[in-house]
Amino acid sequence: MISFFGKAQEPVNPSASIYDISINNIDGDKIDLGTYKGKKILFVNVASECGFTGQYEDLQKLYETYQENLMIIGVPCNQFGGQEPGTADEIKTFCEKNYGVEFLITEKVAVKGENQHPLYAWLTKKSINGLKDSTVKWNFQKYLVDEQGRFIDYYMSTTKPMSSKITKYL
Repeated sequence: MISFFGKAQEPVNPSASIYDISINNIDGDKIDLGTYKGKKILFVNVASECGFTGQYEDLQKLYETYQENLMIIGVPCNQFGGQEPGTADEIKTFCEKNYGVEFLITEKVAVKGENQHPLYAWLTKKSINGLKDSTVKWNFQKYLVDEQGRFIDYYMSTTKPMSSKITKYL
């Protein structure tokens, strides 16, 4: 089990808050997830060279439509087919130039496996999020958290960002 400090330890307290997790933005600055209390958060593991990369366009549209009530956080990951090989600067430039991305993009992290980032441990483990287990299967899998930081659900890569499966919560 991964702790919020990145070391193998005892299982994390199931009442652990997503707002206590530390992750950096694409520029290397710490993100205070607590800033988004009162908004839903949609976490999406993203990649620049994936068949689903075009979802950046709909993610931006979703953000523009619901930004008063929603923060989208794109989490670059290179664990699926090596489809996010870029540096932080390359990823940032790609997102801005090709899709006009204005929502938050984090540092590149592992979303599964031995080096899984604590954010994804929280999102994928019922013992921490209190609701359900999941496995990140591919790029552009989505995880929705409510305004109080409670896990709502996850959606496979094939679920489009503007799907009613997601927008019904917004």
